[in-house]
Amino acid sequence: MMVETTLLKLSSVGKQFGGLSALSDVSLHIRRGEIYGLIGPNGAGKTTLFNVITGLYQPSVGEFQFNGQGYQACKPHVLARAGIARTFQNIRLFANLTALENVMIGRHVRTRAGVLGALLRNRATRNEERAVVERARELLRYVGIEKPAQTLAKHLSYGEQRRLEIARALATDPLLLALDEPAAGMNATETASLKSLLQTIRDSGITVLLIEHDVKLIMGLCDRVAVLDYGKKIAEGIPEEVRKNPDVIAAYLGASHD
Repeated sequence: MMVETTLLKLSSVGKQFGGLSALSDVSLHIRRGEIYGLIGPNGAGKTTLFNVITGLYQPSVGEFQFNGQGYQACKPHVLARAGIARTFQNIRLFANLTALENVMIGRHVRTRAGVLGALLRNRATRNEERAVVERARELLRYVGIEKPAQTLAKHLSYGEQRRLEIARALATDPLLLALDEPAAGMNATETASLKSLLQTIRDSGITVLLIEHDVKLIMGLCDRVAVLDYGKKIAEGIPEEVRKNPDVIAAYLGASHD
């Protein structure tokens, strides 16, 4: 039996806020095992589309398929269980918990022990808790921040906090890792390190969806790219094609939409 190569498919998605059309007739498909970039000028609708995909906003119209099945763009924690994990442009860590504890919280999406298990502290619950801690440590090593595992998140450097968010998202065992401006505020060295990490994640079989203002990073990292302008998709393809697209050139040479 052949595995469907498309992991996420959007068909004719629209989103309105009152009388304002933020998205109109957006269709795209993201293949398994690729890094897919979403770019566009300020106000183009990137964040709105990203939030619709990850359940933060409800679409006004459109159809969604994920992992071969139709789905409703519902609450983020429900989509996390289905295999869609995300990070945020503005870092949203538990500041007064350690790096290890932050990742452990992400892992609990995949745990089985309920309230009764937590109260009784039976063997299965204790074994599961040990496995959660072990997996959290593995992920901290994976993203390169194993040493500050016991450091409070608020005391980590900016780059470490970004990596911690990615580790926490990976703890949910996602099929699709959706990253909202992961390179925002990073210097050139941190951005290069992030690029290497995302390639490693992609090579492990996890599909990556990326919104990013750093067009150079997108073009040098992504397998395919979609471009939005005024809430509509104006281009989609490999970076070399998109870079030369006249509509894309016009959109970026034009004035900001803000």
